[in-house]
Amino acid sequence: MGFVRNPKDVISGLLFIALAALFAWQSRELQIGTAMRMGPGYFPLLLSAVLALLGLIVLANGLRTPGEAPTGTAWRALIILVGATVFFGFAMKPLGFLPAVGVSVFLSTLGSRLFRLQTALAITAVMCVFCWAVFILGLGLPLPLLGPWLGGH
Repeated sequence: MGFVRNPKDVISGLLFIALAALFAWQSRELQIGTAMRMGPGYFPLLLSAVLALLGLIVLANGLRTPGEAPTGTAWRALIILVGATVFFGFAMKPLGFLPAVGVSVFLSTLGSRLFRLQTALAITAVMCVFCWAVFILGLGLPLPLLGPWLGGH
């Protein structure tokens, strides 16, 4: 494969494209709607398209720009990121939207070798505000900010 100049980017781009195809395929039975009246499948399909586009950009970069081959798997980061995502799924209902987002984002920052508490707390605060603005204010999703375990509904 002499035309591959950066194997890391090529593998990453192909992975993004494969995940985008999987997510788009999973949303195929959901009603899409229109941009003004979004159905439940609109946002997942839109995110799939964005992920596929990013995958194509990364793939093209891997074919144009020289880089290094993959050296190994960052198991600690992989386990922490998967764990944080699973935690979010299980914690959303009992804790509510904002605590689930906050804890999940903070846990995700632990996956970095460059972890710093101040940076992790700043990222967590920014992501909580961003997610609240996008999903609660922008999209108007009826997500409880606090769950029953924290005195919410």
